[in-house]
Amino acid sequence: MCEVFSIYRRMFDQLSQWKKDVSRKPLILQGIRQVGKTFLLKNFGSQAYEDTAYFNFEENPALTDFFRIDSDVERIMKGLSVIHGRAIHKGTTLIIFDEIQECNEALNALKYFRENANDYHIACAGSLLGVALSRPASFPVGKVSFLTLRPLDFNEFLEASGGDSLLEFVTGITKPDPLPEAIFNRLADRLQAYFITGGMPEPVSVWLNTTDVTAVEKVQKEILTAYELDFAKHAPVYDIPKLRLIWNSIPVQLAKENGKFIYGVLREGARARDYEDAMTWLENAGMVHKVVKIEKPGMPMAAYDNPRYFKLYAPDVGLLRVMAGLPPKAILEENPLFTEFKGVLAENFVLQELVALLGVVPRYWTSGNTAEVDFVARFGEDILPLEVKASVSVKSRSLAVYRQKYAPPVALRTSLLNLKQEEGLLNIPLFLLRQLPQLLATATRR
Repeated sequence: MCEVFSIYRRMFDQLSQWKKDVSRKPLILQGIRQVGKTFLLKNFGSQAYEDTAYFNFEENPALTDFFRIDSDVERIMKGLSVIHGRAIHKGTTLIIFDEIQECNEALNALKYFRENANDYHIACAGSLLGVALSRPASFPVGKVSFLTLRPLDFNEFLEASGGDSLLEFVTGITKPDPLPEAIFNRLADRLQAYFITGGMPEPVSVWLNTTDVTAVEKVQKEILTAYELDFAKHAPVYDIPKLRLIWNSIPVQLAKENGKFIYGVLREGARARDYEDAMTWLENAGMVHKVVKIEKPGMPMAAYDNPRYFKLYAPDVGLLRVMAGLPPKAILEENPLFTEFKGVLAENFVLQELVALLGVVPRYWTSGNTAEVDFVARFGEDILPLEVKASVSVKSRSLAVYRQKYAPPVALRTSLLNLKQEEGLLNIPLFLLRQLPQLLATATRR
């Protein structure tokens, strides 16, 4: 496995705030497999604490014995100190419980640390797969804090790839003025690389160390294999075949003209009620982003959801590319055979950026069979439409239909055109999506 400590994660700052919080609770850092949870916590421990005591419940199941006898926190710490090889100190040792979902007793014990020994700094790493599905009786409701680590967003990728000056330029953009061509082209090149690697730390590390796309794909395929093995490990036996059918159908579903999920693609005669549990399992596990159709823009947005219609996206654009069998050369060389699917990759990328930015999954909107807007999301007090284009070709009537019908204060389009605003339409280059709040603050509104 490649070294990923050198990749800065924005969540490091949130961990620092957690450490300083006088009302700090034990922390559970969630995220899909191999998104970098353990690396991040170990790196945080090495930089922010005098010592780090690391315990992995998957690698060492015997650790469970320390939590089975009773809820005496000091007794548990004395036992773990023996395993650690030195004393564990309050306030100066970061205690990491990795794969905590493998030990319900340890998960339950977090409430006693919160109530009786809050001076111990405990950060847990757990897959969304296990923590979300943990037995309710074992869960310390209200006694823990949560953070969710996602794949690197584009800004994190930009910084990791040595683009400090580019990142400084990007984060300084606050007005919808065109970028200098030289800078625009450099950012577009980095975006092209991100479409190949995605945001999973190990493929990114391989790319940064070798620029070998074959090696990158090898790691991505290993990650996908690990995910399918997790299905067999964690899911109910009767749901495993359904999970695999849904998971493997994602590229096919998105490649359809409107991308709407159709159960008949899974199997002839398949019905929603037969697959609902498996679908919910994948969603709770963070393995898919489910984007639901909204009937009209209103608040609360959930009141206007139509859950019968939805699209499923992958958790990472690089993994989606591999799942679809799209070779890296198709992106690097602008292969016309794959032009249409690159629109799907662009949508998946935009969705990742929006989830990282907003913390929630957006919706999409359609007007019968005449118009469709890729994403509709809440930005502050406004609900705004966002249309996704993968290139400089931006002809579409869907956004115009939405604007005529609902008159949003600003309409959004992201593409490979330069940054600009005209007639109430704000065009944002794909690689500038993280600057949306700043740009919206200065955009001209109707």
